[in-house]
Amino acid sequence: MATPKVLVLRCAGINCNEETAHAWNMVGAEAEQVHLNRLLESPKILDGYAAVSIPGGFSYGDDIASGKVLATELTTALSDALHRFVDRGGMVWGICNGFQVLVKTGLLPGKLKTGRTVAATLTWNDSHRYEDRWVHVQLDGRLCSVVEKHGAIIELPVAHGEGKFITADPADLAALEAAGQVVLRYVSANGGQTSYPGNPNGSVGGVAGVCDATGRVFGLMPHPERFLTPFQHPCWTREKHRTEGDGLSLFRGAMRTLRSS
Repeated sequence: MATPKVLVLRCAGINCNEETAHAWNMVGAEAEQVHLNRLLESPKILDGYAAVSIPGGFSYGDDIASGKVLATELTTALSDALHRFVDRGGMVWGICNGFQVLVKTGLLPGKLKTGRTVAATLTWNDSHRYEDRWVHVQLDGRLCSVVEKHGAIIELPVAHGEGKFITADPADLAALEAAGQVVLRYVSANGGQTSYPGNPNGSVGGVAGVCDATGRVFGLMPHPERFLTPFQHPCWTREKHRTEGDGLSLFRGAMRTLRSS
């Protein structure tokens, strides 16, 4: 079986590309970092990859709004190519700034299975400041196959100023939840509802990550690529020993999906 190839996008301001590529390589993928300019010159490059990752950072300095400039570039020059990529079964991941990009392109949350397009955005944290902390999130694996264990609670770090997920119509959030498109939700350590700082941005419904109706386009605000080994956790010397960082399971789940598709 051929090793799945993953395109890790680079552009001005993205700064988590090395960690993201490393995470994919750890689970057996062949990650290649590709600059946006190469993709703009030749969109057919996508044909050689099984997945695209848009890493975290501050693309183009997050001018106007987080991820907006990069999202505009993608929708202006690569919209058709990206939609063809997803239609043929390709996977698209967006982490933190990458999640903001995917939401602002409209790829996330996208359309419900009813055909209704959900209007959503990621906006300023309720705290009105940049939040850099560890949080607990609960996983919903009904639709998005990157989740290895439905209902599991894991710890991941967050680092963002605009991570509050909201929908234009509150009914759309309920529809996303019912469809299994809310993949990560901020919770307390025991899985209960949480408020600030457990929900670091005030995201409605505690939404920390969503997928589209196919389950193949996925975005999340926490950084799984920053928790790949136990030693990256701030309490690793005091807590029960882990065999791996919690973030690695998401990449492993994605890799399992790529190998089976």
